[in-house]
Amino acid sequence: MSAYNFEEQEKIEGLKSWWAANGTTMLFAIAVFAATVAGSRLWNHYKAEQAQQAADLYAILQQQVEKGSELVKITDAAHLLIEGFPGSGYAVRAALMAARAADQAGNNQAAKDMLQWVLDHTEEPEVKDLTRLRLASVLVDESKYDQALKLLDTQHLPSFTGLYADLRGDALAATGKTDEARAAYRKALDSLGAQGAYQNVVQMKLDTLREQQQ
Repeated sequence: MSAYNFEEQEKIEGLKSWWAANGTTMLFAIAVFAATVAGSRLWNHYKAEQAQQAADLYAILQQQVEKGSELVKITDAAHLLIEGFPGSGYAVRAALMAARAADQAGNNQAAKDMLQWVLDHTEEPEVKDLTRLRLASVLVDESKYDQALKLLDTQHLPSFTGLYADLRGDALAATGKTDEARAAYRKALDSLGAQGAYQNVVQMKLDTLREQQQ
């Protein structure tokens, strides 16, 4: 029995020695772990709250648009999202929504500002390509054809080829570059395929150019 007690005593002494040498480090590691877990939970909670607030603001913006509110109210609601939650997907979509409202109201500058913000902040290729197309369309309306063509010559996803080529044809036709415009419209038709009414519109543009040359 005494031998057993002696062995136990040795183990206890050994543990005491180990704790004296490593106890502080161990406590620190435990504290760091606990803080990390707590911090992670707090961070996740914060992110969830931020996402909910952004969603609520986006819902308010949608209501303003659906009600046909004045452009200033729509723009103000969009700015709340853009400035408060710039990294959220809601901010990008809010800017696109405000840009459309500005375009419809005839405020080209406000539309361009919003679209440029999206181009500068989105990482989504589809959104970037769509935004670039819409910005080029505004520039064509302003007769800023060279700027529009520069945007349309930017590399984009294949699914946007037809739309880019069509608008490129519009810009080229407006500057009197008929041959290049025809080539752009043909490319648009080839890329669009059988897309009904839109394809017919592009075909009409191409036919008009042919008639003008006869």
